[in-house]
Amino acid sequence: MKTSLNKKDFLKYLHSLGLNVNTRTKARGNKGFFSGNRIDISKNVEDERFFDTLAHEFAHYVHSKIEPDNFKNGGSLKILFNCNYTKEIERELIQVTNFIDPNSKLERLLAIKEEYKKRIKYKEAQIKSVCPDFQKSKPYKPFDKVIRKSKAKYLLKHDRIKLITPFLKRIEQYSIATAHLDFPELKPEFIDILKLKSLQKKQTNNSRRINKYKKYYGSPVELFARFIQSLVYDEQITKTIAPITCERFYRLLEQGFYRELSYLFK
Repeated sequence: MKTSLNKKDFLKYLHSLGLNVNTRTKARGNKGFFSGNRIDISKNVEDERFFDTLAHEFAHYVHSKIEPDNFKNGGSLKILFNCNYTKEIERELIQVTNFIDPNSKLERLLAIKEEYKKRIKYKEAQIKSVCPDFQKSKPYKPFDKVIRKSKAKYLLKHDRIKLITPFLKRIEQYSIATAHLDFPELKPEFIDILKLKSLQKKQTNNSRRINKYKKYYGSPVELFARFIQSLVYDEQITKTIAPITCERFYRLLEQGFYRELSYLFK
């Protein structure tokens, strides 16, 4: 870590800026959270990661001063690094983010995505072996005609349903996992279509989560904060990963561009 400051000094400095720092919370985000003049650091952060986590949130504070009108919209690398060659910087910052926060690689969600693709392909092949004219992306009339008259239609939207009779209050529960038992009147291939549509729903939801996290990790506000975090955590590795970004950052730091952030790099 470049800075030789200790925890007590850093917290004292943040307090002098009017920041309210809470270190015994269940903070959101990157084990920390910044808003206005408040920084929360999760009580579960390991001692060896306290400094870089706090530096991440402090970077948000400084960024909000550099871009007061655009901070909440995600910020701009062009403004943060006061230059036009942001493509090179963005590429390096993504690599730095992957280093300091392995979760940003989204490996689990991407693996789930591939698994859904395989399962959907297999289920589609099963259905087509019986219904050659079936296409998963188009309505299938024989199925649509039957499903409209069956309570199984509710499984098109939800994998589990509970139906309550208005007056008798009789409860019926159905599940996509037991659809072949719950609806024995439906042909096996129609049950397979139900299961295929369930897989497609899950695939869509998973893709939505991937896109959400990609947007989050790829936003300038988060790229910059994780860059500062990475410099504090391991300066040499960060310089190796992001030489162009580091060179630009330190030049601007010497010029006072990053304001209070210079305190970390005395």
